[in-house]
This record gives sequence, structure tokens and C-alpha cells, in this order.
Amino acid sequence: MRATLLAATALFVGTATTTHAQVVAPSGSAASPSAAAPAAAPAAAAPEVGKPAPDFTLPWADANGGRATPLTLSSLRGKVVVLAFYPKDRTGGCTAELTKFRDQYTTLFGDHAGRDVVVVPISADGVASHAAWVKESSYPFALVADTALTAITAYGSRMGAMPMSQRTVFVIGKDGMVKYRDLRFNALSEEAYAKLKDAVAKAG
Repeated sequence: MRATLLAATALFVGTATTTHAQVVAPSGSAASPSAAAPAAAPAAAAPEVGKPAPDFTLPWADANGGRATPLTLSSLRGKVVVLAFYPKDRTGGCTAELTKFRDQYTTLFGDHAGRDVVVVPISADGVASHAAWVKESSYPFALVADTALTAITAYGSRMGAMPMSQRTVFVIGKDGMVKYRDLRFNALSEEAYAKLKDAVAKAG
């Protein structure tokens, strides 16, 4: 048990800080920002295919640093959105996943990736970490900072009691409905990427 905890700590655990964020449930009720530690966040079930995608407003960052305007999911209505929750910046599986997204950007997400299809990776890392990683890796997308685990929790993606996300993927249609979900996305599986590619094409 001690060896398992040490391995998990070495791979994933970082300091999570709270940030102003808002998640709106499908019913339209808003969860107020809280100063409580992320560990106290209640568990939530992942939204099912065919159901409305929970809205959220969170800071995000590209190679130039934190963007002036936070990302609100509902502002992307009319586009296909790929929400890719991942555990931690620069770790092995996360690097493999986002590098695959970068290297096969148009193959996976279509010729209109970045316009009609928006890729939104999300983790509990902060804006500064995200900005540095995007710059180092030349990712063609911004990374969302969910340090308070609000969206991570709303999408049923929290890694147990740990202050981070599991690796999950959701495809949100132009109508704001969940079209596809993979609650155990395998960053090293070609089949997982093939299924994601097919789901994005169908959602478009």
C-alpha cells in the first residue's frame, strides 16, 4: 500500500490552489465558487450520452500565458467541443495524449479543427504550468486550469479523493448535448483515438 501511494505521489501529486470558477448544472442551477479545499468536493456522476453537458467558466492558457477572458463552455455552442480531462501536466500518459492530439490534429479532429471543432484539455494544474507546457510543446490548443476541481467533479472525472482528474474524454455536440464519452480513455491505445475520431466526425 505504501509503495502504491509513493508511486502515485511521484507521478501525479502537485499543489492544487483554488481559483474563481463556476459550474452550471444541466438544470441551469449554478454552483457558487467555494474556498473549501478540493478534497471536500462531493462526488458526481459523469453526464450520460444524450444529456446536456454541464456548463462551466474557467481560466485557460496558451503559449502567451493566461487568456484575458475565461472559457465558458456554453460560449462554444454551435461548435463541436472535445473535453479531454487528464491528471497532470508533463506526466507520461498526459504527454502522450496531448502530443497525439497535436501531431494528428486535423486527422483526429478534422480540417476545421480549431474553428468548428474545439479541443479543450482540462486538468487541475494552474495557468502558469499550462502556459509553460503549451509553449514548450507547441500545442495548437489552450489548456483549461481547473484547480478547484469544479468541472472535473461535474463531469465525474475526479480521481477518487486525490486533487486531480482521471483521464476521460467527452464530445459535446453543436447543440450542447453529450454525444460521446470515454470514462477510461487510454492514451496509448490506437483504438481509443479511432473511436474519438469517429465520434467527432459524427458530432459534426
